[in-house]
Amino acid sequence: MDPPPQPSATALQATLFDFAMAELVRQHRESFPPLWTAESWAKLLIWLALNCGCSGEAEGLEAFATALGPVVTARMRRVFFERELVDLNLQVMADPAERQVLLLPLDAAAEPGVATGASMDPERVAAALERVGLAALVATDRDLWQPLEALVAVPWQSRPH
Repeated sequence: MDPPPQPSATALQATLFDFAMAELVRQHRESFPPLWTAESWAKLLIWLALNCGCSGEAEGLEAFATALGPVVTARMRRVFFERELVDLNLQVMADPAERQVLLLPLDAAAEPGVATGASMDPERVAAALERVGLAALVATDRDLWQPLEALVAVPWQSRPH
């Protein structure tokens, strides 16, 4: 049996770039208040653009955004607005451009009740929202929370900007 083919230099560079960008975003996403807002996301992009040598003028920022392209930008945004809470077995996805915050298990197989269609424990969902700083930004009325199979959708209190 032959060993699997080695990835090309270009494929390795692309993987390294993707990994480095995701880590950079994870390390700095808490640095740009107010968190969980489009303003926070814009501040990160401006910071990145300035550190890449772009001017702070609209033309320089637009050139940076164009250079990133839609695929890289979407990936970075997803990483920016996601949190993984391993001890609670939850992933929180809270992009302010979406209508709801989604909470889903990191490992569905380890999720109690998934096989029977049971919804997630609301106390665990509330603990996750509190831990990541979303509790004051989402609907506190748990009747508005929507259990959907193995995830819970929690509406924003009011749409963050």
